[in-house]
Amino acid sequence: MKDVLAVVMAGGRGERLMPLTKHRSKPAIPFGGIYLLVDLTLSNCINSEIYKIIVLPQYMSHTLVEHLEAGWNIFSPDLGHFMRIAPPQMITGEKWYEGTADSIRQNAYLIEQAAPSQVLILSGDHVYKMDFKKFRDYHVAHKAHVTIAAHEAFSDQADQYGILEVNNRFRVKGFEEKPQAPKTIPGDSSHVLASMGVYIFDTDVLLDLLRKDSRADFGKHLLPDMTDSHRVFAYPYRRENKIRDKIFTVDKQGIRREQTVEVAKDSGYWRDVGTLDAYWNANMDLTGVDPHFNMYGAGWPIRTYQRQYPPVKTVFATEIPPQIRVGKVLDSLVAHGSIVSGGLVRNSVLSYNVFVHSWSQVEESVVLENVDIGRHAQIKKAIIGENVRVPAHEKIGYNMAQDRQRFRVTRRGITVVAKEDFPA
Repeated sequence: MKDVLAVVMAGGRGERLMPLTKHRSKPAIPFGGIYLLVDLTLSNCINSEIYKIIVLPQYMSHTLVEHLEAGWNIFSPDLGHFMRIAPPQMITGEKWYEGTADSIRQNAYLIEQAAPSQVLILSGDHVYKMDFKKFRDYHVAHKAHVTIAAHEAFSDQADQYGILEVNNRFRVKGFEEKPQAPKTIPGDSSHVLASMGVYIFDTDVLLDLLRKDSRADFGKHLLPDMTDSHRVFAYPYRRENKIRDKIFTVDKQGIRREQTVEVAKDSGYWRDVGTLDAYWNANMDLTGVDPHFNMYGAGWPIRTYQRQYPPVKTVFATEIPPQIRVGKVLDSLVAHGSIVSGGLVRNSVLSYNVFVHSWSQVEESVVLENVDIGRHAQIKKAIIGENVRVPAHEKIGYNMAQDRQRFRVTRRGITVVAKEDFPA
């Protein structure tokens, strides 16, 4: 993959994720306790042996850039490897990035300098594992000018995505944005091909296209018009993406074993965490005995910048009535620096430096960093933003009507709490 350049779109404003994106861009949102969303895309690049990467930040980029500089400074210029951070520089005019195509157009000179055979265009805010080597091989085998990664979604979900119309060889014949009557996959009337916002272009085709067409976006503008003039193919993600991984299992005798699997269970997993409900769902998919998305595979590791916090600690173990006071964590992920002091955490994801006080309960919730949960507090099906101080005896997620008067509550009924909701 020496001749492939990856360009990561990392400027997403993420308005539907407010208040989580009040002070940071969507790719910089915490995920899974210790990661940021952008780590997943960058890890896919490294695991696919792509070592030439350009990251395009824009909105609220400080947290993202700081994270990349601290945790992703791993590339060797002597080997021709690099990760360049390219915010808007007004090279082609006094304007910010106005869309995916416009952001590439404004940085075309960086692509010309790198001179790759193909350019891989990625979103920096999706949750998935993708072998880009298989994606490129598919692109080359089909002699495509551009290949679009497509997620096989149910037909009734088509109004949420850009939908590809394909023939039996998966050559793209049409592209519709959020259609009410979508074209289904040939031979499968219950599914559609939804664009994942992941593209691979032949470099000469990409640069020529951007010179001739000044419109801002690939999905909305350029790609739909390419189907007649270029060889555009869809990549059926679930069928073709096969992640080889090393996982750990426990047999009936209780012995832990390492097992190499040619197709990991989460090879077909993909989520665009564009809403608070999707964000909560994706984090919940990490919990449990056999999670839908496994971050513990040794063959497809996920990298990040590890903060310097002490280990997780649980304290108090009094299980005799009437003074039951036990620090307990069940089916959950808990990041460094957190202390569960006589409280219960179940089916939840806790980020760095969370303090759970005695007799409190946290269930089915995502708790971001530097949160303090007071004594006897009860939290269920919630997202607790960073730096929140939950008062003692507070109840969150148990009465939707009351929660709506004080907090933001999503369509699914997830209560979202920001620092401003509990002013000091």
